[in-house]
Amino acid sequence: MSSPSKRREMDVMKLMMSDYTVETINDGLSEFNVEFHGPKESLYEGGVWKVRVELPDAYPYKSPSIGFVNKIFHPNVDELSGSVCLDVINQSWSPMFDLLNVFEVFLPQLLLYPNASDPLNGDAASLMMKDKKLYDQKVREYCERYAKKENITNSTADEDSDEEEMSEEESGSSDDDIAGHADP
Repeated sequence: MSSPSKRREMDVMKLMMSDYTVETINDGLSEFNVEFHGPKESLYEGGVWKVRVELPDAYPYKSPSIGFVNKIFHPNVDELSGSVCLDVINQSWSPMFDLLNVFEVFLPQLLLYPNASDPLNGDAASLMMKDKKLYDQKVREYCERYAKKENITNSTADEDSDEEEMSEEESGSSDDDIAGHADP
């Protein structure tokens, strides 16, 4: 039986060798971001998300922590933190699963079959149950606004940009006050 650290290396390498873009954090294999595309024939098709993965020391015996970095409108994903509510990751994880299972099976299934009866995002769950057409429209709006390739290259700056733009407008500052910025 291989040690957890060897299994971690093997699983991360397997993910890197597949079609996924993996960006390590702090040059280690415990934390990294993965570029994830919405499943075909779903409301999320065409969307691109940066998914943060944190592997515990006891991985694969303990499940990875998975969270969306850029916003997604889904009953089982916390809108603020990006945390994912998925039984197979949170409760019934097995060392037989690997990181490819997470990105090729578990996350696509989550997006294809949301569970409004076990929500992390109560607004999304409520809307899905009460007005499916409006829910579908809001999912598409979020995909269009937050789930594009350019949103994942610097998603933390993108999340803060709305607040920054608002504070600049409120303070009355303009680009003319900043040296080096050309008028658009």
